[in-house]
Parts: sequence; structure tokens; C-alpha cells
Amino acid sequence: MCDLLLTNIANQSLPLQSLPPFLRALLVTDGTVTKMLEAYFWEPIQVVTVSQEFIMADTAFPAIAVQCGDAVLIRQVQLRGATSDAQYAQAYSVIRTAKIPDHFRQRLIDRELGIGTLIRDSGMESYREVMEIGIAAPAPDAIINDIHAVFRTYRIIIAGQPVILITETFSIERYR
Repeated sequence: MCDLLLTNIANQSLPLQSLPPFLRALLVTDGTVTKMLEAYFWEPIQVVTVSQEFIMADTAFPAIAVQCGDAVLIRQVQLRGATSDAQYAQAYSVIRTAKIPDHFRQRLIDRELGIGTLIRDSGMESYREVMEIGIAAPAPDAIINDIHAVFRTYRIIIAGQPVILITETFSIERYR
């Protein structure tokens, strides 16, 4: 892992060891990022829902056994400091809502808490599997095509079934 290079489709590379240590930890952890952010930045973290909608998938997500046409919940959130209002991360989730328990599904739909906190508070046994870490694509309106953010994609397995796919993106500057 010490010589791991992150590479994007523009063939830009970034050695993992060049990232700030805490950011490296966030990328490879299989734990709840929100709690780690609270401990590191010493402030409560709010999960701010940017968008959330039920759709029929227009692409397959094999990592969680979603086929084109399957019903999924797409959710985009920001993890923000409750005091500072600093944005520490953003997340994009694809959720097979038919495969999660009713009480969890309703709390998720009601936007009560972040996914990790909901899982922990509900006492559900789950497993997180990091699938990919890499360099995030630049924003479509970016003036320069430079490396500003990294991401991790992981899936959450509940009751032996992969049901949630999450991609979290972190600004490198925020962690310097």
C-alpha cells in the first residue's frame, strides 16, 4: 500500500503517501466517516441532504446487484461542520431500498440521520467493503484540470446482501 498510485482517466497520478495522513485514513477505513470527522475536527457533523429521489436505475450497479430498471433511492449529501459550516465531504449513494428493513428505510427516507449513524443506531449487523479509491474527476466548469479531490467507493452489506453503494469525495485542501 505504501507505493500505491491513484490515477484518473486523464492519466494524472497521485501517490497515496502524498496525501495528508488523516485523509489517507478516511479513504481506507471501513468505519463511519462522520464519527471520525467529529473526533478529528472536534465539532458535530451534520448530514445535509442535497437531493434524494426514487428512480428506476438507468445503469446497472453490479456491486450491489442492481440491474437497469430496478427501483433505487439516489441520495446526495454533504457532511458539514455544525459550528463551522465547513464542508468536509460529499457523498453519492445508490440504495436498494427493497432489501433493507422497513424501520431503517423509513428513517432514511425521512432524512433523519446519515446512513452510517442509522445503521449503528438500529443495531443492524453490516459490513463495509471498500471497492475503489481514486482521484475525483474535476468539476465540469473547472478552469484548470488539476487534482483537487479524492474519493472512495464502498458498499454496505446487510444480512448478507449488498444493498448500498456510496461514493464519498474529499477536498484535498480541506485536510492539509
